[in-house]
Amino acid sequence: MPSNYNNSAWFYDRLSRAVYGRALINAQVYLLQYIPQGANILIVGGGTGWILEELTKIHPSGLTITYVEIAADMMALSKKRNTGENEVVFINEAIENVSLQSVFNVVITPFLFDNFTEQTLQTVFNHIHGLLEPGGIWLNTDFQITGKWWQNVLLKSMFLFFRILCHIEASRLPDVETHFNQHQYKSIASQTFFSAFIISKVYRK
Repeated sequence: MPSNYNNSAWFYDRLSRAVYGRALINAQVYLLQYIPQGANILIVGGGTGWILEELTKIHPSGLTITYVEIAADMMALSKKRNTGENEVVFINEAIENVSLQSVFNVVITPFLFDNFTEQTLQTVFNHIHGLLEPGGIWLNTDFQITGKWWQNVLLKSMFLFFRILCHIEASRLPDVETHFNQHQYKSIASQTFFSAFIISKVYRK
């Protein structure tokens, strides 16, 4: 059964703020400064869609956004967001099952890859990689382990909670950096949040 956050849509944002404060939000908002005017953007796993409103604050018009989210309840919330005069196409499907004709110059993957085992991650990563144009930027935010004891405790608790509630397949963090290195992406900026438990990175293809 594929992971699906329908069961958590109604409380997901409140839960994340209760645990992390604004860290998850700040980590994603940090990346938005790297999006150029008039960009053609692919967002994969955008959750409840608040990131669309943050994007609109910076770029009230001119963006073309393809928004892919597997959970229908999350998608329903996302469609209610203020997107200004930006063009948004909503696709309620797993990204690996989506065939897109467009090639994007910006990809955003917020806390996407921690849902997958290494095998699924490779399939998903390669699919998204093929949708990003050469020279395009990939904005990725996720958790990382830096050696602090509480990080493992919190991470295991999260995996257990969402495995039971949302059927995510992962039980540990996959090695995402290896995939970026294998495809010769260049890291051009990064920032950590929540005592370095969260990392946001900007990659150029």
